[in-house]
Amino acid sequence: MDIATMRATAHRLLVYNAEQPTAEDAETLLALMRGQIELLIPEVQACTERLPTDDIPRYCALACIGEARGKLSITPKPGVDRAVAYGRRLARVLNALCDHHENLGGASA
Repeated sequence: MDIATMRATAHRLLVYNAEQPTAEDAETLLALMRGQIELLIPEVQACTERLPTDDIPRYCALACIGEARGKLSITPKPGVDRAVAYGRRLARVLNALCDHHENLGGASA
C-alpha cells in the first residue's frame, strides 16, 4: 500500500482555497480515489481480524469501512461542482482509511 500517494491524492481536494479542478481532472481524481478506497478496504479489514472483537480501534475501523462502502455506492449527479463535493467526501474517507491502516499496523510501501 502506497499510503503516501493515497494521502497526496486526497489532499488535492482537501486543500483550503484549492483551485477548482476541471471536469476532466475531477473525473480522474474520483476514479483514482475510488480505486484506492477499493484497495484499502480489504487491507483494513484484514488488519481488524487480528484484533479482539471488543477492541475499540477495530470497531472504529469497521465503521469506517462501512462508511467507505456507502460512499462508493453513490453516483454523483452531473456537474463539476457536484463531482468536487463528492470527491471531497471520498477524500475524507480515504484519509480515514489510511489512518486506520497505519494505526492497525498495516504494511506500507
